[in-house]
Amino acid sequence: MRAFRGAATGESGPGRGIARPGVQRALIALVQVLGLAVWFSASAVVPALREAWQISDTASVWLTASVQLGFVAGAVTSAALNLADRVRAPLLMAVCATLAAACTAVFALAVDGLAGAVPLRFLTGVFLAGVYPVGMKLTASWAPPARRGLAFGVMIGALTLGSALPHLIRGLGELPWRGVMGAAAGCAVLGAVVAAFLVREGPQFASGVPIRPQPRYALEMFRQRGPRLVNLGYFGHMWELYALWTWLPSFLIAGRGDTNVSLLAFLAIGIAGVAGCLIGGWAADRYGRPPAAIAALVVSGLCCVVSPLFFTAPPVFVAVLGVVWGAAVIADSGVFSTSLSEVADKRYVGTALTAQTAIGFALTVVTIQLVPVLAGAVGWRWAFWLLVPGPVVGALAMRQFGRRPSPVS
Repeated sequence: MRAFRGAATGESGPGRGIARPGVQRALIALVQVLGLAVWFSASAVVPALREAWQISDTASVWLTASVQLGFVAGAVTSAALNLADRVRAPLLMAVCATLAAACTAVFALAVDGLAGAVPLRFLTGVFLAGVYPVGMKLTASWAPPARRGLAFGVMIGALTLGSALPHLIRGLGELPWRGVMGAAAGCAVLGAVVAAFLVREGPQFASGVPIRPQPRYALEMFRQRGPRLVNLGYFGHMWELYALWTWLPSFLIAGRGDTNVSLLAFLAIGIAGVAGCLIGGWAADRYGRPPAAIAALVVSGLCCVVSPLFFTAPPVFVAVLGVVWGAAVIADSGVFSTSLSEVADKRYVGTALTAQTAIGFALTVVTIQLVPVLAGAVGWRWAFWLLVPGPVVGALAMRQFGRRPSPVS
């Protein structure tokens, strides 16, 4: 495959009107909302699948963990081949979104048990590694450093909304689980169409020089203090994030006995998450990357600590915790991506972001697996205490990173 990096400057003809930074960032965000709808499509219907397939809580974990493992495998492969920096990014994102949609559609139409579900969910994760990190690289390509924090906040907010979308689909209607999965697949196809025909590469990283393969950069960046500390902060953030997103509905059901918590989960993960991303991105540009990340990590860590107090609390208090936690737990995600895009080698920003997400998502498999184990041992009331070390480690790493000179001019 011919390797190149495209620049969006000089766009002419029918596509010129959309080759504007604000329009392009909005289109990239739209692709994330639609494409990432397949990520938690199976997780959103776990209660129905447990009943239909007669599977245990432990077995059902693999409906989410297999996606995370697939994402890691796909991201490692992409980073090793420098795909996000060598292949035209909108094309890569469109192809991968289409393939993720196809896996989800086959799941919806033909699967009747874990034996068929887990491989398809794994492949879905593999292909999503060509959607999310590539979207981050594209967003950075359209945002100068001084405004990149908010731009990443919007992009991560779109990821959050897309991840929560299946909960909304399920909560608003009486669709069977196959219908929810099919609707998510349809969203991903729409995202692929937008990526293929409307998204362009921006000028921020365009040099006009073909990129030489450099598989080792994914590891070499950890030799540098800046990327190493940013990545450590991100890993602490990821220790908490996806375990909360995966198990929040189970925590709510165990504490309140509700059978339908989809709308509350969408409120906490989707609506509050989007608000948190925007606030975190704004704060990163206004006050600096480290203070914004540390504030979010401290708040989300405190939510972990006090979560047992809300286990059987009245609905209004549970909703407040969900909104605050849902906003704080994702508010720093864009900050880490922004920071890494500023301290990594500009020739391999896509590779750096892909490697960062690969390791981070590998950690999520650990916590997604351990939370229900701890819940089985001590009860769901205390299960989220397992997540506390993540925010603590992340905040300490970003405190050290804050002692560097700021890269924002």
